[in-house]
Amino acid sequence: MEAVPNQDLDAREYEGMGAICGPDGVFYRVWAPHAEQVFVQGSFNNWESPGIELTSEDNGKWSGLVADSQEGDEYKFVLTTPYGTFSRNDPYALKVTNSSGNSVVYNHDAFDWEDTTSFAIPTWQQLVIYEMHVGTFHVTKKDQVGTFYTAIEKIPYLKEMGFNAVELMPCSEFPGSRSWGYNPSNPFAIESDYGGPDGLKSFIKAAHQAGIAVILDVVYNHFGPSDLDLWQFDGWSENDGGGIYFYNDWKAKTPWGDTRPDYGRSEVRQYIYDNALMWLREYRIDGLRMDMVPYIRNVNADGNPGNDIEEGMTLMQWINADIRQQYPNCITIAEDMHSLEFITESVPQGGLGYGSQWDAKFVHTVREAIITANDQDRDMEQVVAALQHTYNGDAFQRIVYTESHDEVANGQARVAEEIADGDVNNWYSKKRAALGVALVMTAPGIPMLFQGQPLLEDKWFSDTDPIDWSRLEKFRGFVNLHRDLIHLRRNWFGVTGGLQGQNIQILRCDQEKKVLAYHRFEQGGPKDSVVVVMNLSHETYYDYKIGMPAEGHWVLRLNSDNEQYDASFAGQGMDDAHTSEGEMDQCAVHATFLIPAYSVKIFSQE
Repeated sequence: MEAVPNQDLDAREYEGMGAICGPDGVFYRVWAPHAEQVFVQGSFNNWESPGIELTSEDNGKWSGLVADSQEGDEYKFVLTTPYGTFSRNDPYALKVTNSSGNSVVYNHDAFDWEDTTSFAIPTWQQLVIYEMHVGTFHVTKKDQVGTFYTAIEKIPYLKEMGFNAVELMPCSEFPGSRSWGYNPSNPFAIESDYGGPDGLKSFIKAAHQAGIAVILDVVYNHFGPSDLDLWQFDGWSENDGGGIYFYNDWKAKTPWGDTRPDYGRSEVRQYIYDNALMWLREYRIDGLRMDMVPYIRNVNADGNPGNDIEEGMTLMQWINADIRQQYPNCITIAEDMHSLEFITESVPQGGLGYGSQWDAKFVHTVREAIITANDQDRDMEQVVAALQHTYNGDAFQRIVYTESHDEVANGQARVAEEIADGDVNNWYSKKRAALGVALVMTAPGIPMLFQGQPLLEDKWFSDTDPIDWSRLEKFRGFVNLHRDLIHLRRNWFGVTGGLQGQNIQILRCDQEKKVLAYHRFEQGGPKDSVVVVMNLSHETYYDYKIGMPAEGHWVLRLNSDNEQYDASFAGQGMDDAHTSEGEMDQCAVHATFLIPAYSVKIFSQE
């Protein structure tokens, strides 16, 4: 068996890299500039060595059509080089048997998407994101990991709760069956233990059918470091570095190993670009969240200009600009955590062009405010600053949250666990954790919750500790509190439109009593303006007056002290508010409130 000579083919029919399925077989192409010969071997030739020889394209790439190959074949490339002979998995492999196994020919066109072509991600001001780790989200068999298919079983829960976007932690193939996913060994392949490429597509299809967008976490600041066939792929390297796919000098160093991709090499830039666009084109992903962007733009993520990686920044600009042009509804999210406006500034304006970024100013400030034990130590001015913070004057250029995979691990725990170590099911934990969620859902920005957060999950996140779904009934009231907050945030009933607006007006910041009141609105007026009154102290205030943005009757939409949310809550202050004449807080009218301890009350007008 031999490959069909390239000169006898229409090359346009076989554009791209890796294993390309066509009407006459599978066309294989690989980049190995230091190879002297390249072969492909696999199940199609019974793994006979050295395999079927590929033709040099004189640009470092080798290719050939194998007429007897088809989808489902396992294969590897065999590279004969001055440094030895190497058997390598395809860098562009779309599927692998496992991270240390074989590449598998996969045809994107074979999947049946059925009736999901019309789905479009909600507008960014409408988004409410649920961050999910597939391996621990829904585990149905002991000593196994969750899969895309078991995750599909919980989509009705996500829909009922009101989430309209799921952010998946990285799903590219990684070593073993348990991992956070930030150690990709095969960047184009989908984790085999999760269900492979068809599994991911099935989850996305089911999510879209339920009206839920899917955002995927991708890792471009490093690869591996283990089970990594990209490492010294064709034998060449300098300084004992990673070879053609990696920097081979001081720029290689990252906290996760010396495996930073070489953003300055055109083939590696194309490799990462192809990976990013593949998710949107072939998987119909609705957005990308890019891990640890500081290590793409700077060697040490320290802000020292001498450590800047200019080519890393231009690569991100290229990807973000093309996504904005080709997929204008899709969102790209940066995990940068340095609170820099240029991260989400547009590319024409000199920015990196991300649509939004995780907001360190919000999460760190709000977590501290609700975890702090002593009321007198709670800094209300800092909470106000966190609520008002924007990037480039756009509230939706930030993701606001109190829990994420990073914030509930690495020495930190769930918010409720931080409040009451070892006893999340107590009044203080539930009360103050609810305040954090209320701040997330009423702040200007794109809100995000982490898996298990509504279930009052305890301890910290671990890839060996699945979500305990029995807590759904055990803490049903607390779950419903989250649901009701999400529904208000999404303007579920048409009377809280301002929670999706850009604007916030601070009505009261009472440092002494720890009371905060603010007006959220887009245009303002009935069914738009929302007033949030929050008490971050253990005192209950029975006659507390606050200025109101408009006169009249204000309907109570939510009171977190409602006994329906937890039997230990008091159910105080369940009345609507009525304004009285008299200027206060720079408003022409005011209202009098009963504000329960550690509670939030949300009002709007008909």
